[in-house]
Amino acid sequence: MSSKGKILVVDDDRLVLATLTYGLAQAGFEVIDADNGDDAILLAREHRPELALLDIRMEGLSGFDVAAYLREYLQIPFMFLSAFADEETVAKVKELGAVAYLVKPLDIHQIVPAVEAAFANRRQGGPAEPTPAARREPHPVLDEVQAIAVGVLMHRYSLSRADALARLQKLSASEGRSDTEQARLLVEALEMLAQPANVK
Repeated sequence: MSSKGKILVVDDDRLVLATLTYGLAQAGFEVIDADNGDDAILLAREHRPELALLDIRMEGLSGFDVAAYLREYLQIPFMFLSAFADEETVAKVKELGAVAYLVKPLDIHQIVPAVEAAFANRRQGGPAEPTPAARREPHPVLDEVQAIAVGVLMHRYSLSRADALARLQKLSASEGRSDTEQARLLVEALEMLAQPANVK
């Protein structure tokens, strides 16, 4: 079976790493894995994956450090997988230009469609139709800013991904905005809150 693409998976939790690696390999991807940021950068330089899936908080180099390196030196797109969705984290995710932001705990059936959509976008050079696998899932593929906004709502209100998306859609409908516009406003408001107070 030919590989759907090469992906680097980085998480310092060995169980999470093993689960992701197995699930993505079963879905047809060639997976390179690392449990720390230093190894992740070395493996990325050696194997040149087409996408990286990064845990944010790790000992040593963080997922943000790895992402900055991948973007600056290797031009490899990345998505974040994190249990955190505080304002500072969200602002940094957006600043680095992640293709998606997934909030733990997640099951592999939620991650595979997001990964497939990222590969489709990369190959087509623009927004892609969800792949057949993504269409079968109850989780629609979101654009970058919607993915971040949904991740924040999931974390802040302890919602499932579907409920968080429904809340975003309800809010955008009541305000007469598109889902993407509403998501952008939500993320911008969080970024403003994350700015240090200007004390004189």
